[in-house]
This record gives sequence, C-alpha cells and structure tokens, in this order.
Amino acid sequence: MVTLGNKKNGALPLVQILLLMRKSLLLIALVPFFMAADLPAYKMFTGQGESRDFDEMVKAAAKADVVLFGEFHNNPIAHWLQIELTKALHKEKKKKLVLGAEMFESDNQLILDEYLSGTITTSKFETEARIWPNYKTDYKPLVEFAKDNELVFVASNIPRRYAGVVAKDGLDALNDLSDMAKSYIAPLPVEVDSTLPNYNALLHMGMSAHGASQNFMSAQAIKDATMAHFIQQNRVKKGVFLHYNGAYHSNNYEGISWYLKKQDPEIKILTISCVEQDDVTSYKKEERTLADFVITIPTSMTKTH
Repeated sequence: MVTLGNKKNGALPLVQILLLMRKSLLLIALVPFFMAADLPAYKMFTGQGESRDFDEMVKAAAKADVVLFGEFHNNPIAHWLQIELTKALHKEKKKKLVLGAEMFESDNQLILDEYLSGTITTSKFETEARIWPNYKTDYKPLVEFAKDNELVFVASNIPRRYAGVVAKDGLDALNDLSDMAKSYIAPLPVEVDSTLPNYNALLHMGMSAHGASQNFMSAQAIKDATMAHFIQQNRVKKGVFLHYNGAYHSNNYEGISWYLKKQDPEIKILTISCVEQDDVTSYKKEERTLADFVITIPTSMTKTH
C-alpha cells in the first residue's frame, strides 16, 4: 500500500488521504447552500424602500433631536434593536442622550428617579412603579442601562386612570382634575385632529367596538400629546431624546410626532417602525409612508409574552 510520510510520524495511506480531500471539497461545496438557507431575523429599509443596515440607522439617529422607536410590544427583535441602538447612541452622545418610554406613566417619575439614583431598591421600584407584565424581559435592560450610565429616563405616558376618564367622559372631563393631576398630562386644552388617518381609523373602530367613538379616539390622542409634552420638556441642547413607544403612536409621522411638530415646527424627528411579514427581504409599497426606517420581522418570530 502506498503511504505518504513515514510510519513513525503517523503516515496515512494515499487512499485515505484522497478520501479526506474528497470530503473536504464536498463540505466547501456545501457552504454556499447553507449560507443561502440562513433565515434572516430582520431586514431594515428606509421609508422609500431602500435597504439599510444598523450602522446607517445609528448615524441618522445621532443627527436627530428626537428618535421615536415604534415597537411591537411583544417582539424580541424590536426590543433587542432598542437596547443596541441605545448603546450605540450613548457612545455618540454620552450624557446628552435622554431616554423615555410609553411604558412608564408620568406620575411614577419620582419613583423611577429614585431607583435610577439608587435611593430605592429594585424590588421597591418594581413593586410600586406599575411596570408592564413584560418589563423584566423587554424594558428592564433599558432602565438598567440608564442606571448604569447615569442617564435621564423619562416616564412620558399619561397615567392610565386619566386616559380612562377621557375614554369614558371625553377630553373636557380633564378640566375637573386638580392642578397636581393636570401636571401629569399635556397642557389643556389638547387639540385632536380626527382627520389624521390613524385617529380616523380609531374613530371608526370605536363606533363598533366601544360605542363612544370620539372618546376612544381622544383617549389615544391624549396619550400622544402627553408623551410629546414630556419629551419636549426633557430635551437637552445638542442631544438626542430616544423614546420607546408602540408603533401606532408614531407611525405615518402622526401621533407623538404630530404633537411635537405642533410645539416646535423646526424639531428634527427620526421615526422607526416595525412590520411583520412572511418575507422580510422586501418592503411593501403601501407601507412606505410608515417611518424613516422600517424593520421587517418574520411573522413566525417568537413573542416575549
């Protein structure tokens, strides 16, 4: 039998060497197949449907005054990209990065501040701050990042009890609140434009599902107006305010974005939204007014809750 090398060095028969070479060539040939079979967890596009990557989104976000990250509340890809964007913007802006979230109500700002400063424990904060059921998996990483890096984190949303007042009795019912209660919401009176497509859709949805359609729409609007109010109040010069909210609240440049523009027409806002699709490699034309950056995520993606 022909061998290569000497037996003392563990020489292999030529036939075995040829077989190993054949297997190696087969594996090399299969690499493109396996690469083609990879399943992308997401793709990113501009509002015009042009493909973009994460670094390009970070660069654009760093130039904005306010970034509205519209999420699906139960989507792990959205939450992962939120924390990664937060880290990336912090490298750029340091203490001039301000965070805020729909998931915290404005009357809990003191509790949130006390936790971030180390005055109260984690258990006290999580017991008293009316955190969402998916807080520990989806929003705690953001709060902990703010705590570790001494960043301001704004509880921007209207207390749900006051949104409930509007849903039941309309916007005018807020006039009966105390001055302290009013400090937790956008300054009254709040303008609601029912011709905006998102609100108009809620108006018609409310007719069948909620009875009091105008009040239902107004309850959503007061949330948007209040979040915009506290974002505007907490902006810093030459900084970026990164706000996490449900995609509905900033889609189509409406909601929070609309109210921010009402307060400051010159404000630079960058919006991010998410869509779920069976095929993430393209972006539907009918959704191209959705946001500045759109993240397509597989419909089969697992949910956090």
